[in-house]
Amino acid sequence: MNLLRWLLGIFVFFLIVAIGGVGAVLYAFHHFGRGLPDYEYLADYEPPVVTRVHAGDGRLLEEYARNKRIFVAIEAIPKRVVKAFLSAEDKNFYNHPGIDFVSLASAVVLNVKNYGTGRRPVGASTITQQVAKNFLLTNEVSIDRKAKEAILSFRIERVLSKDRILELYLNEIYLGFGSYGVAAAALNYFDKPLAELTIGEAAYLAALPKAPNNYHPTRRHEAAVARRNWVIGQMVENGFITQAEAQAATQEPLTVSTASTGDATSADYFAEEVRRDLIQRYGDDGLYEGGLSVRTTLDPKMQRMADKALREGLIDYDQRHGWRGPVAKIEIVPGWGDALAKVERPAGLGDWRLGAVVKADAKTATIGFPDGSLATLPYDEMKWARQWMEDQRYGGTPKSVTDVLSLGDVVPVETVEKDAKGEAYGEATVALRQIPDVGGGLVAMDPHTGRVLAMSGGFSMEMSEFNRATQAWRQPGSSFKPFVYLAALDSGYTPATQILDAPFVLDQGPGLPKWKPSNYSNEFYGPTPMRVGIEKSRNLMTVRLAQTIGMDKVVNYAKLFGVVDKMQPHLSFSLGAAETTLLRMTTAYSMLVNGGKRVTPSLFDRVVDRHGKTIYRHDDRPCDGCAAASWNGGPPPQIPDTREQIVDPASAYQMVSMLEGVVLRGTGRRIAELGKTLGGKTGTTNENMDTWFVGFSPDLAVGVYVGFDQPRTLGRHDTGSSVAAPIFKSFMADALDGVVTPDFRIPPGVRMVWVDLESGQRANPGASGAVLEAFKPGTEPTGESMVIGGGMGPASSDTEPASAPAAAAPVATSGSGLY
Repeated sequence: MNLLRWLLGIFVFFLIVAIGGVGAVLYAFHHFGRGLPDYEYLADYEPPVVTRVHAGDGRLLEEYARNKRIFVAIEAIPKRVVKAFLSAEDKNFYNHPGIDFVSLASAVVLNVKNYGTGRRPVGASTITQQVAKNFLLTNEVSIDRKAKEAILSFRIERVLSKDRILELYLNEIYLGFGSYGVAAAALNYFDKPLAELTIGEAAYLAALPKAPNNYHPTRRHEAAVARRNWVIGQMVENGFITQAEAQAATQEPLTVSTASTGDATSADYFAEEVRRDLIQRYGDDGLYEGGLSVRTTLDPKMQRMADKALREGLIDYDQRHGWRGPVAKIEIVPGWGDALAKVERPAGLGDWRLGAVVKADAKTATIGFPDGSLATLPYDEMKWARQWMEDQRYGGTPKSVTDVLSLGDVVPVETVEKDAKGEAYGEATVALRQIPDVGGGLVAMDPHTGRVLAMSGGFSMEMSEFNRATQAWRQPGSSFKPFVYLAALDSGYTPATQILDAPFVLDQGPGLPKWKPSNYSNEFYGPTPMRVGIEKSRNLMTVRLAQTIGMDKVVNYAKLFGVVDKMQPHLSFSLGAAETTLLRMTTAYSMLVNGGKRVTPSLFDRVVDRHGKTIYRHDDRPCDGCAAASWNGGPPPQIPDTREQIVDPASAYQMVSMLEGVVLRGTGRRIAELGKTLGGKTGTTNENMDTWFVGFSPDLAVGVYVGFDQPRTLGRHDTGSSVAAPIFKSFMADALDGVVTPDFRIPPGVRMVWVDLESGQRANPGASGAVLEAFKPGTEPTGESMVIGGGMGPASSDTEPASAPAAAAPVATSGSGLY
């Protein structure tokens, strides 16, 4: 009887304990489960992933991300990678309900056994618990956090599949080297996609989640190898790999391969412009977390040509205007190499080196470098270094090396192998260099589509992120004149129309000075055909023409072609006094050479979201039958031309033909040496502050701008013809090398008539001074001509002040020096 009571007491005791335990568990679930974060959103969670920007040929241009993560669906993650992580982190993952009670009990026993030995306690967190912690909780070390983690793990397991939980884990976890997720880690550690990882490499990545820095592959190589081999051992124990595979994997050397750049390209200013555009369209989160795939319009080969042409052009201009002095000065005493090493490297130095003059005489200087090596700087490689003076003036050619350099001067130099005659130097030789302080830009685009093929916004992005191709608002000078002449052509005038080239005085009204524009030559040429006016860039002819057709029409054409959105109807603006950008000007010239059809400049062809859906396409033309699956091998489908026709194609061609004359006979004639079909126009502003050349071949439009960021004169003799045009020429020489350029395309209805260049009247075919001119039907020369500004027949004097038409008064800004 007593035994029965004793057994009953024990039963009641354990029952009470059990009820109390269950109650405690229920209370714990109630207490710690209150206010837990919403975990159901994990079912549709999309982690922030990197946006990748590609050049037109598919090469990687840039990546944008707050954390460089590449999301990979669980189905695409190789089994060996999954098995490596399961072995290292949670071998029972597919069998437990969120908490691995067996592993937890083993860990408790082991930790009790190791108590007092100084060994680190063993954890038993499951992958589900790590997902709960990483996504929903903090890293706080406390019982409170662990309890919440356990509760969330049970709840997550009820909502998400095991594969989804594992997918979140493998794509979210930080693995060191700036790697978020296994795909990014594979690239950053081994320069491989996941599918190419070996067992040893997969095991190493699986060794990293707990403490990536503890297993750094170079700083803590032995520990990294040991941890990797432990993971490999676990993979064998779990039956994931064979003993033979494990032995081969442990013999693999653990080496890191930095990410290769073989499939990448560089275009700093272009990429930055793309970044700004994407942020404007999709916001910061869309760019840095959205996982966009962007295919840009960039042609890497053409971009290299653009960078080269602009850099060389800026260097050439800078050297013509003299030497501004050394970067720094040090004492040439024992230990000078250490002093040189401490000199701050100037922005924009690029591949050039900083060296110190350690010896100099009349013919050579010896240049020393921080590593103790020496090179020779001969006189011929620095004789350009004349003294720089204000207003970009310069002194005479130095007679010796010591006229320019002295001991201790720290100067930029570049290694050279041959002299000006092409003969090889016999020893280490360098040339004196100077980082240009002038700025400039170059834009190349497809005139038929508006696709920007290359963009260089300055000498060096390191010096300044200011993009002179898109952000520098400057007066275009005479490069604007074609739009004045085009407005006249659309108004019924022809390239043979005569315009009086004579003094012009405009009375601006009471209290205002008279406006007296002039030609660059300060000479007057009398009645002259419109063609000659644009070829020779005659200011007076342009002003008279603008006054005749009305500045309101010129304003409309400036807006129509996107040169200036809101231009005041002042006569000085006909000479290019309104500010615009290089990209706008190049786009406007594109619409001349493409036959007068509107194009919009674009830096990217297509943007695809993280799910593969196209969310932007530059070419939005409809194309019936373009689906590859439905093509039957017959003729390709016809894509309609949906571009807006903004001017008469005949007028556009007449303007193109006149701009071709600028290259053949006018201010851009040095470009004719290329032997290609080219047209374009120079531009120079008051006091030679800004210089331009904007031009085209039949299928390529290119604009060049050169000027100081803080506007000042480039020099009294420096114009668009001498500063910008050589850069255009250099670029076109490379871009059109081996390309057969056809004649400019003549639209239907245009009549080609031989005329005398000086008079604009009919001439015999091929006669001296004759050109083949384009006319609209019924506008061909008849023998009589009206002279704009001079009436019929002989030119009348127009030297008295002209009354200012309402559309042209007041002048507002001086355009007297624009040409």
